[in-house]
Amino acid sequence: MSGAALVAIAASIGNLLQGWDNATIAGAVLYIKKEFKLESEPTVEGLIVAMSLIGATIITTFSGPVSDWIGRRPMLILSSILYFLSSLIMLWSPNVYVLLLARLIDGFGIGLAVTLVPLYISETAPSEIRGLLNTLPQFSGSGGMFLSYCMVFGMSLLPSPDWRIMLGVLAIPSLFFFGLTIFYLPESPRWLVSKGRMAEAKKVLQKLRGREDVSGEMALLVEGLEVGADTSIEEYIIGPATEPADEHVIDGDKDQITLYGPEEGQSWIARPSKGPSILGSVLSLTSRHGSMVNQSVPLMDPIVTLFGSVHENMPHAGGSMRSTLFPNFGSMFSVTDQHPKVDQWDEENLHRDDEEYASDGAGGDYEDNVHSPLLSRQTTSAEGKDIAHHGHRGSALSMRRRSLLEEGGEAVSSTGIGGGWQLAWKWSEREGEDGKKEGGFKRIYLHQEGVPGSRRGSVISLPGGGDAPEGSEFIHAAALVSQPALYSKDIIEQRMSGPAMIHPSEAAAKGSSLKDLFEPGVRRALLVGVGIQILQQFAGINGVLYYTPQILEQAGVAVLLSNLGLSSASASILISSLTTLLMLPSIGLAMRLMDISGRRFLLLGTIPVLIASLVVLVVSNVIDLGTVPHAALSTISVIIYFCCFVMGFGPIPNILCAEIFPTRVRGICIAICALTFWIGDIIVTYSLPVMLNAIGLAGVFGIYAVVCSIAFVFVFLKVPETKGMPLEVITEFFAVGAKQMQAAKA
Repeated sequence: MSGAALVAIAASIGNLLQGWDNATIAGAVLYIKKEFKLESEPTVEGLIVAMSLIGATIITTFSGPVSDWIGRRPMLILSSILYFLSSLIMLWSPNVYVLLLARLIDGFGIGLAVTLVPLYISETAPSEIRGLLNTLPQFSGSGGMFLSYCMVFGMSLLPSPDWRIMLGVLAIPSLFFFGLTIFYLPESPRWLVSKGRMAEAKKVLQKLRGREDVSGEMALLVEGLEVGADTSIEEYIIGPATEPADEHVIDGDKDQITLYGPEEGQSWIARPSKGPSILGSVLSLTSRHGSMVNQSVPLMDPIVTLFGSVHENMPHAGGSMRSTLFPNFGSMFSVTDQHPKVDQWDEENLHRDDEEYASDGAGGDYEDNVHSPLLSRQTTSAEGKDIAHHGHRGSALSMRRRSLLEEGGEAVSSTGIGGGWQLAWKWSEREGEDGKKEGGFKRIYLHQEGVPGSRRGSVISLPGGGDAPEGSEFIHAAALVSQPALYSKDIIEQRMSGPAMIHPSEAAAKGSSLKDLFEPGVRRALLVGVGIQILQQFAGINGVLYYTPQILEQAGVAVLLSNLGLSSASASILISSLTTLLMLPSIGLAMRLMDISGRRFLLLGTIPVLIASLVVLVVSNVIDLGTVPHAALSTISVIIYFCCFVMGFGPIPNILCAEIFPTRVRGICIAICALTFWIGDIIVTYSLPVMLNAIGLAGVFGIYAVVCSIAFVFVFLKVPETKGMPLEVITEFFAVGAKQMQAAKA
């Protein structure tokens, strides 16, 4: 995972620059207003600070759709260039108007970084450590603030501090960021797949994962181009082929799915579960037919319960890149190495005609696994007949096809996709009313549920894998079953080819459109993303930051620093740097817990502490407790507030927004959430002085406490737990949950 971690660290430098700039302007403005004599013009002084917010808001409006069009990496390169250009202009700044222009350009760079860095990290990180890596922007931003405060504090001790140098120093780290984006950061593999650039995507994934075989994830990225239609939740009992039908399993070969190993005679059988669904019983809202019944918590979004049931039944916390169904389940369907790999499936191969596809399908050697770069060749049963008759019996393909024809079951190919999930495709045939066979490909996301029933022994192994199963052994697995993204009935009939035969540019890479935003799952995800961004801004962080110097002054810190010979400006900057320093250990702890305890757990655990801290601040300002108790309570409350905010409400909204949207609309949806963030930031920042004059400090913190209470209820009812789950599975859950809710209301 070191490749993905290093890439995430490099990308998060963009957020370090944002934190650096925020701290620098806070210190430099003390000297700017003296040079330009702005003491009597608070509007211009406010604009100098606010222009970066305005620039970020403007650029965010376009950043999402443009990143979906030209890619994530070019936008990060542009961000570094804007940072560098703005720092040079600030270094020059002959008058306040040029400085305002430089701050606007700087805001453009900030907006791109804040919007796209979490998106980029989510699309490149493994699901097991995605939360940890996506907390890096928060850590980098706070680290940049601390380093900048230290620099500004040192410069404030000089006889004549130069604010232009303070602001111009940003050019050095921004130039470093530019070098990283040009020479080190790769393009997002998910974006590359969406544009049909499969060979590039495979190379990037190999670099990020540090291994050659990335076949499973490549297949997942292709399937993630579009959320499957008519998704349903099913339950399977999976066990050895020799196992007799269990009492909880439907009898009859017509319901049987056969999972074959690489050699003849090695197989597993999967059948739909006849008894009550484990997933449904945990949810208390999903029956075997996909309807909503008996919600366990009133008003709770079924999607929240749906996600929660998966994590409650995970055999290993945090998931695993290996299969949790079987130790070598991901390799069950790999064929022998005698078949040549097709490494160059890219745009140059798009124009192959039907005859070339047919010759590939019917002649000679070809591969039937998901190596290089994904399911290179996956044929239907019709091709299987042809192959069987021509005697191609040296591969698992011919064995699977023979079994499909002889047994009348279903053939499945599967790969591990991380987080304990398996990606499978099955070709299912049924006889229609007219007696003709009907069928098609189905995509399956499989996940082992809870503790398998009637298991003897600690681990179930594949036949021939070293430990033959003993006695009655089977595994209960939940499945999300839907149409594959690259399946087209018309193309299947024309080419008689499986899903991986269809190039993404032909079938799925159509770009995002506004109508995609109205898909039920996307709308539900937007509700979560926009809602949590609004609540984050109104949770009081800006007010507490504004009040911190006053609190610390009351606590005697400012007096102590002035006794050390520091000027008021230097003391203020040092106090801010100490406040920022307190955040770093808390963010480090959040990074550790993000993929263990989860996003939802951290939010529900830290928001009550935020509420308590704000209530203490209200009480200490309403009741006269005396100088020392007031200062002590206020200082402790502020420290606790900061530490808990940066553990939960600070990083998690951006992490969630980068995880819950489908690939085809991820850019534009994150832009909508980021736009909400910046607008909320502007409203809160500039309404604070008005609110202070109208209702006082206690009233302001009282409102913030009420907002935090609302946020707790919103998170509890609407925000699901996404730790350890592949992005494509997350979006599939949103889709199936939203559609089931619509069906229940109908």
